[in-house]
Amino acid sequence: MSHDPTVNAGDIARLAGVGRAAVSNWRRRHDDFPDPIGGTANQPLFSLRQVESWLRRYGKSYQVSLGDRVWQRLKAAGDLRLGELVAQAGALLTRPAPGPESPVEGGLEPELAELVLELAEQLGALTAYEFLCERYLEAHSRQLSVTREDVAGLMVSLIRPGGSTILDPACGVGTLLLAPTHDRHAQAEPGATRMLGQELSETSAAITASRLRLRGIEAQVVAGDSMRDDGFAGERADAVVCDPPFNERAWGYEELTGDPRWEYGLPPRGEPELAWVQHCLTHVKPRGLVAILMPPAAASRKAGRRIRANLLRAGALRAVIALPGSDLWLLRRPGAGERPPSEVLILDATADLASVEPAWEAYLEDRSDQTVRIIDLLADEVDMTPARHQRRDDVGKAYAEARDRFMAAASAPPDLQVLEQPLDQPATTLGDLIKEGLVATSQAPPKMAADGGEVPVLTSDDVLNGTPPSGATTMQQGLIAVLPGDVVASYSSVRVMADGGGAVLGPHLTLYRVDARRLDPDFLAGFLRAAGGRATTGSSRFDVRRTRLPRLSLKEQKAYGDAFRQLAVLEDAIRETSTLGQALIRLGLDGLADGHLHPRADGLTS
Repeated sequence: MSHDPTVNAGDIARLAGVGRAAVSNWRRRHDDFPDPIGGTANQPLFSLRQVESWLRRYGKSYQVSLGDRVWQRLKAAGDLRLGELVAQAGALLTRPAPGPESPVEGGLEPELAELVLELAEQLGALTAYEFLCERYLEAHSRQLSVTREDVAGLMVSLIRPGGSTILDPACGVGTLLLAPTHDRHAQAEPGATRMLGQELSETSAAITASRLRLRGIEAQVVAGDSMRDDGFAGERADAVVCDPPFNERAWGYEELTGDPRWEYGLPPRGEPELAWVQHCLTHVKPRGLVAILMPPAAASRKAGRRIRANLLRAGALRAVIALPGSDLWLLRRPGAGERPPSEVLILDATADLASVEPAWEAYLEDRSDQTVRIIDLLADEVDMTPARHQRRDDVGKAYAEARDRFMAAASAPPDLQVLEQPLDQPATTLGDLIKEGLVATSQAPPKMAADGGEVPVLTSDDVLNGTPPSGATTMQQGLIAVLPGDVVASYSSVRVMADGGGAVLGPHLTLYRVDARRLDPDFLAGFLRAAGGRATTGSSRFDVRRTRLPRLSLKEQKAYGDAFRQLAVLEDAIRETSTLGQALIRLGLDGLADGHLHPRADGLTS
């Protein structure tokens, strides 16, 4: 490529193993720091070669991994072509390996193509491509709509896709179609799963196809507008999953007025999501399931009342479940002569996604106490908003329970002494601690995948959210068991493991195992977090050996460790209370409005 690879301030911080603030200080204090060559005033871009030269000149430790070099070369083409190049890299990696006399194919210029192939040789094609996709999604997080992984996993688990054909007519970069590969139970079921996907963006469709093929999954992904140009006309899958675009007014209302897909009524111009619902039902076999995300307003808007009523009468709409930010509708295409159900499951799961599967199982087994009679909905406004159908006799109990959970989740910050002058303490570095044998570091095998198998895997998301191991892999050499007291670091978080859960270390994580007789793990974790949380290696290597720590006795370390641990607990509590607080507010509003809650007597004025 003719363009000079560029890096932003975050890239420089990652390469040098420092925080972004340090990069800002370098720019301010050193007149010879490279000037930006692109970007904006708030997001400047710098020449990677100039930055490397400056870091060498000032003796600052840095390391650019092969993965980072490939990524920076892709970025050098500019944001407008970035997705196209990532798609071309996927095409290169999914084609048969060229012979010694064959030219390198895949749409990339030869030097970059060679780098991509070298990265695949080092990490494995799947891991290498997922690294590039992960960086692409980070760089374009505001332009790309990606389904939350926990929601995607939930949707797939509800439709039980093992050994079947799954269609996603708005597949984006493949999040929902990839979800079955992360589900250990789905992997265990017999029969190969066939994936069908359609996506408006040619680039995203190509990326999805490559991600599936690199996992050995039979897939057909087409580019095009599912509403106007159905790429799977006449095809019926065993199950359909969909996270359609919300509030898209230009969905084809005028052209599609007489379309045969509108079995339950012509979707109003302002109800495009009801068009997607019927499109999905058209493409599922009789008695097959559809899991589709919907905007919460779709459960109650007046314009969609007739279609909602028709879906209920036919027995097609089986559940409306409130999730954080959206609703999940579960539908089932009626079979010939099948008697429709008399009740529909309506559930508010915004505070607890884990409640959804048991509630759905109870509904299917006709033992649910969270259902609403369809006849009652039809007699009213066909308003299926989950908050409205919270069991009235349980509002008070639910509010009290939510309040107790909220109060229990709250946490106080550590009581820290404020000093007029910072302490001047003898210091060491992580690198020195490693040399002295106080810390041992480990990473997962370079070609390890965490998308299926019998061995539980601790993932980056688990480290970030403090959740149990959610990945899985096959037994192989080089796996690193995670033990209590290990410090595990990802790109964005550092956590001391209270319990390894029988898991092994996942990709893109670094494990620091301390000599507990001389070093406190919470002490180490706190200083790693303070250094910017850049304590990971794997596909993108960070040099954190220069992280500075004071040389203290074990007793003094434990005092620091206790304070660091309290801050970590506070961070987790803030995340949890945010979710619980929203549920508490909603229950309080509903209870006060309908008379099931009342201000306490001492709060009333005469």
